Amino acid sequence: MSGPDTAAWFRCLRPRPAARTRLLCFPHGGGSSAAYRDWHDLLPDEVELFAVEYPGHADRLLEPLVDDLAELADRACEAALPLLDRPLALYGHSLGALVAYETALRLEARGHHPLRLTASGMPAPRLVRPGEVHLGDDTRVLAELDRLGGVPAEVLDHPDLRELVLRTARADYRLAETYRPAAHAVLRAPVTTHRGLRDPELTEAEAAGWSAATTGATVHRTFPGDHFHPAADRAPVIAEVLHGLRAAPSTPSAR
Repeated sequence: MSGPDTAAWFRCLRPRPAARTRLLCFPHGGGSSAAYRDWHDLLPDEVELFAVEYPGHADRLLEPLVDDLAELADRACEAALPLLDRPLALYGHSLGALVAYETALRLEARGHHPLRLTASGMPAPRLVRPGEVHLGDDTRVLAELDRLGGVPAEVLDHPDLRELVLRTARADYRLAETYRPAAHAVLRAPVTTHRGLRDPELTEAEAAGWSAATTGATVHRTFPGDHFHPAADRAPVIAEVLHGLRAAPSTPSAR
């Protein structure tokens, strides 16, 4: 089913050979496939989860970081091709929403049509704000991480771990802050947006803007919590993802 590159990019902690649908999950900036480690327990047997591991992150630490989002999506798309023997959907949180979106565009360009994209915690592609956090010193990057609350204090208090976090976070901020979508790129797949009600990174209008990123239907969902609400309470998030899969057309991806 998968080759070496697919295994490097997509981690499946609980294989489900009889699953009818595959769910590809893309982590937030600075994150890893471990963000989805506990999702398997809340998924039914008919859904098989594959979590993305970006180059330069976690156990791919020795690989070069990718500093261009288009290249990252190109490579993720190539690695996903062996997984297209059954219908698939994509979920991405924060930076992962942009990588999932760009990967979905590339899959559609090859004739494969995802059931749905769920974009969490990120403005619509044409509304992504440029920024300069990636150009700041370590204090600036750490202040942003502290503001969003995505890294445990005990990690940042450890010098070696803090250095690793800074390395990947700076690179991932660069991906998001320098991202510019292609002028006429539009998905066909339906899109669901997820937004935490106390998320400082995503307004209601920015979530609604995803309707311009697809010719398919868009659905907007809100949750209690802040930017990292999926980590604080994953159950309602997973329930909405599953609801989106049930509402999606059942036509398999074209091969």
